[in-house]
Amino acid sequence: MTRARLGPAIAIGAVIGLAIATYLLYTRLTGGIPACGGSSGCETVALSEYATLLGLPVALYGVGYSGLVLLLALAWWRTGDRRAILAVYGLGFAGLLAVGYLTYLEIFVIGAICIWCVAYAVSVVATFGLAALAVIRTS
Repeated sequence: MTRARLGPAIAIGAVIGLAIATYLLYTRLTGGIPACGGSSGCETVALSEYATLLGLPVALYGVGYSGLVLLLALAWWRTGDRRAILAVYGLGFAGLLAVGYLTYLEIFVIGAICIWCVAYAVSVVATFGLAALAVIRTS
């Protein structure tokens, strides 16, 4: 795969993550509960003490993360600047650690699974994988 294919793929993954995080942030700020398809997992996770970090909704960090990954992916795709894809890769690694920890909390501490959180985690893993491939292919 070349930059012409990996760039848009990474950007699409970031857009998906951005959409999910924005939805979760919106529901949090409006006092709603994310729709969870008949399960109460999203409600349990959203109302847990782990839904905020340093007084801010965790989803806000997701919006910032995905937005930054999107901007960097677009910059790399359009310019080919290697620093941009290396930044996506580095952020992706940090994102893996974050969603890994949050998934651990869901399963082992909160005892509930939020399908939106899982979908967001999948978008982070996918964009990281694509960024890793891009770094390897363009070295």
